Amino acid sequence: MTRPRTVLFLCTGNSARSIMAEAILNKAGAGKWRAYSAGSHPQGQVNPNALALLQSRGDTTSDLRSKSWSEFAVPGAPVVDLVVTVCDNAAGEACPIWPGRPVKLHWSIPDPALAGGSAAEIAAAFADVYRMLSARIDGLLSPPAAEADQAALETKLAAARRAPEAGADKPTRV
Repeated sequence: MTRPRTVLFLCTGNSARSIMAEAILNKAGAGKWRAYSAGSHPQGQVNPNALALLQSRGDTTSDLRSKSWSEFAVPGAPVVDLVVTVCDNAAGEACPIWPGRPVKLHWSIPDPALAGGSAAEIAAAFADVYRMLSARIDGLLSPPAAEADQAALETKLAAARRAPEAGADKPTRV
């Protein structure tokens, strides 16, 4: 059996979007995919609204924590096949050199932690982001990506540059 394909979701604070993407992919891709998340300037804690939403959807949250992307750029770190930035700030930052030179993809997802208004409006912003991430992850999990080698994965990602919810750039090597 081959190892699961691995994805590292990056965001600046690693408190909401990247955390939610990690949980969604680990549930949806169990056994075939393994997701991690990190941030360039981690907040140090997971946003409570993100945790509440994930728990309400039955996603596992016990292993989620806000952490630095430097944890994934050191010897012994998990081998990463795909790096997905989910915020525009992280996409523009100089990333560490990732072992194995994974494919890099950008998904421009709004930050629900910046939502204002009532508790219901904030919850709706988190639910919208969850839906966007789920749609993107469903596309990633659709054949042939799950069975593809690295070159085929790059081709699949290039063909699926955009989803209706948000823009995405062409995949590149990092």
